[in-house]
Amino acid sequence: MMRLAGKSALITGAAGGNGRAFAAAYIAEGARVAIADINIDDARRTAAELGAAAIAVELDVSDKESIDSAVAETVAQFGRIDILINSAALFTAAPIVEITPADYARVFDVNVAGTLFTLQAVARHMIGAGIKGKIINMASQAERYGDPQVAVCCASKAAVISLTQSAGLHLATQGINVNAISPDVAGGDPRDGIEALFAKYESKPPVQGKKDAVHKPPCGRTDVPQDLTGMAVFLASTESDYIVAQTYNVDGDQWVS
Repeated sequence: MMRLAGKSALITGAAGGNGRAFAAAYIAEGARVAIADINIDDARRTAAELGAAAIAVELDVSDKESIDSAVAETVAQFGRIDILINSAALFTAAPIVEITPADYARVFDVNVAGTLFTLQAVARHMIGAGIKGKIINMASQAERYGDPQVAVCCASKAAVISLTQSAGLHLATQGINVNAISPDVAGGDPRDGIEALFAKYESKPPVQGKKDAVHKPPCGRTDVPQDLTGMAVFLASTESDYIVAQTYNVDGDQWVS
């Protein structure tokens, strides 16, 4: 039996990486999925590759009007939204003394405000339609500790966990479960940009920057998107109905809790 049969999902940042993997896993479990991404051409290609159960929706999570429009378009095409995954995110790196207001604002606009206001828009729809929905935020191993080069991203993902807790406690009263997934490093997304930034700020060649940026967990490898899909399906299904405001580490035992 498919665990998400008859459900409709909106996934941000779904044109590639983790978001695309989540979409494919949800479709395999019987859901329809809106591939929401700032790059609409990539979103359309991904939706076409995933088949008739997928649609493409243009979404810039740093823009409230774009969020509202994407939610409205998804509801217009599917009739409802049962599941949201806030997968869109940005990464940046710089030492504390070199962080710029522009970099700070850009990361927090996407990682924190984008998560909050997309969650808010979908929650309002769910409440208005009487939907007992599931909302899944993407945190990161980065929120569990500080890093001398990644203060802004670490802080933004810590804020995502806090938002998950607050939203989870509030929306549980409406029958909406809010939880989060915390993967390692970039959570399966392309790491070239991360590696280049580490190399730049630690004055190392790119190959060494890559080694230092991507730490191997005790299980011997870093994650791939498919490592996260099982948890994403579980948190979207009825199997997680009694789970509220939690953040699950799916990181190869990088963080023990």
